[in-house]
Amino acid sequence: MADLDWKGDDIVRGLEQAVNNAAEAAAEHLGDEAVQRTPVETGTLRASMKVTTDGEGTSAVSYNTPYAARQHEEIGWQHPGGGEAKFLENAMTAAAPAMREAIATELRKALK
Repeated sequence: MADLDWKGDDIVRGLEQAVNNAAEAAAEHLGDEAVQRTPVETGTLRASMKVTTDGEGTSAVSYNTPYAARQHEEIGWQHPGGGEAKFLENAMTAAAPAMREAIATELRKALK
């Protein structure tokens, strides 16, 4: 009987890393799109955007100012310097195709 060269553990580790990479790549696309849509007066809000990952396949896009959530939700506010309300939500819709492609690319790499 032939010896079996088991590579299953390596494949699982590679897929786990690919999932982490995919989540981060997708979040980076979302963050890039969101920043372009973020209202700007001084640039502080845009500069506070951050992508974080937990190493377990989850990534997040966040803003670190006391007024970020309100700025996001106030649909009646004017933005003469550019940007829009619901900047993160709208970015999610706009960036979805690029995010899906980023995820697919990372998973394809792992399955080669």
